[in-house]
Amino acid sequence: MGKGDKKTKRGKIYRGTFGVRRPRIKKKVSIENKISIDNKAEAK
Repeated sequence: MGKGDKKTKRGKIYRGTFGVRRPRIKKKVSIENKISIDNKAEAK
């Protein structure tokens, strides 16, 4: 168990993959981005 193990968190980090042990972190849309998008829509 370690770097070579596909099922451990350390193994996932080593291989650069994602799964149950190491889920992807989803990016949150910031309020600033929403405001700037609305302003661009109004400018047209």
